[in-house]
Amino acid sequence: MRVALLTEGARPYPRRGDGGWCDRLAEGLPEHEFELYLLTGPTALGVGDRLSPAWRGVRELALWGRRPGVRAPGALRRRQYARAYEELVRALVLPGERAGFGAGLYRLAALAREDGTLAAFLASAHARRTLERVWRLPGADTSGGQPLACDVLVGADLLEQCLRPLSAPWYGTGTGSGGLGGADLCHVVGGGPAALPALVARHLHGVPFVVTEHGLHLREQYLGYREAPYRRPVRALLLAFFRALTEETYRQAAILTPGSSHDQQWQRRCGADPGRTRVVYEGTPAVARPAAGPEPDVPTLVWAGALEPGRDAELMLHAFAQVSAGLPAARLVIHGEEAAPGYRAHCEALAERLSIAGAVEFAGRPGSLAEAWESGTVAVFSALSQRRPRLLADAMLSGRAVVSTDVGVAREVVGPTGLLVPPRDPRALAGACLALLRDEERRARLGLAGRLRAQERFAVEPVIGAFREIYLELVSQFPAFPDGGGGGAAGEPPRPFARPAEFWLADGLRGGPDTGGGPAGADGSGGDDGAQERPGALAEAV
Repeated sequence: MRVALLTEGARPYPRRGDGGWCDRLAEGLPEHEFELYLLTGPTALGVGDRLSPAWRGVRELALWGRRPGVRAPGALRRRQYARAYEELVRALVLPGERAGFGAGLYRLAALAREDGTLAAFLASAHARRTLERVWRLPGADTSGGQPLACDVLVGADLLEQCLRPLSAPWYGTGTGSGGLGGADLCHVVGGGPAALPALVARHLHGVPFVVTEHGLHLREQYLGYREAPYRRPVRALLLAFFRALTEETYRQAAILTPGSSHDQQWQRRCGADPGRTRVVYEGTPAVARPAAGPEPDVPTLVWAGALEPGRDAELMLHAFAQVSAGLPAARLVIHGEEAAPGYRAHCEALAERLSIAGAVEFAGRPGSLAEAWESGTVAVFSALSQRRPRLLADAMLSGRAVVSTDVGVAREVVGPTGLLVPPRDPRALAGACLALLRDEERRARLGLAGRLRAQERFAVEPVIGAFREIYLELVSQFPAFPDGGGGGAAGEPPRPFARPAEFWLADGLRGGPDTGGGPAGADGSGGDDGAQERPGALAEAV
């Protein structure tokens, strides 16, 4: 089957995901034809030249930066665009009109497909005036005062970038067009603006789509926009857009595949149907990596992650001060790059105040995570929020015993193979670390159990197998030719596997295609009566 995989490439803000997972999926399912549709930045165009040969092709669209030069719409079309754009904006800023988001979105996409001037309209003064007028209506949710003129300019520009995929030249009209209209299904990786082309293909051509999220896009936006360089009304407008887009995506997706049960719970809170949600863990090739070698001679705690307040390296330092008091020979190695300006200097000063600076090493970015885990006796995680299982799973694959704060996905990933402690509790964290540093047999037992658990849950093969089944299930429930091609009777596209083979054989014997091909008993006579009229018909046909 033809699979259109949609995702974002280089992202200026915030950073999410990586492209290796998509390559592994395409390489693991060689029986299907994968085409990559990549939303990227202007400086990252041309990434298709470096992709795996498993891809049939790649199409790119610059989601940020200079907008494409296109002709302006005429007066009549500009008014049509304005009405659709106003409906979408009203859904973002007026609490009582949230339901109009989908209608406005699809109307913009349909108009853009007709003449290709949507990008010019969204960048025009007419669009800015529409946004300003609706944004300042009584009862509009501006979340922090009336928007200023600068807010209108910034908000209109950001909305234009978010809606840019609607005007992409990707929406073909038939199976031979090579666009999304000719795909059997779409697979959205990451959510957000990458879901817009899938929504349009679903609306225009009936193409089903799957959504895979390794860390929820909407949650990352809420976290990222807290520090975005925009005023509060602009942040509220953009977050309202991402929230409405997420809800529409979850509502229209055929199947949602979150990367953890923790993400699954968040998706349900955003309106996802539990019956269409299946957890598929993010497979990693690190499962084939050999376990770490012998432990270091000195009892060593290893901590890895971005140096930022959310990872709470301060908690680790406070806990290590208590570990050092109970086990003076212990050392702490902190691996990671500074993600918040001045945070490393703050942690170094804290180590000095706690009188543990001589036993703490800030080792920076490791050559590889395998080297980081091998340098320690116990792997420790002190984060306030553990949103993705990947780092925890990598530590478990090393065979080292793991201690983690009980937040996010930690309980789901570690389970009974490690020690979980409450967040912001240095005494509990220190007690767990000391318990493992003093008990070699327990460390070895938990390390082996953790490695086996991670190998079972995060192997690549189960992920490939899960999506092989999901793809086959989807094409069995949706039209083989979503755009109406393929010779369906009475203008209806054929649906493969919708009826058993016996139906088509018996249907033909009751009068052939000229009779309309209705199901047995559809005229009220009952399927069994038809079979009794010609008792030897089935044998004769065979």
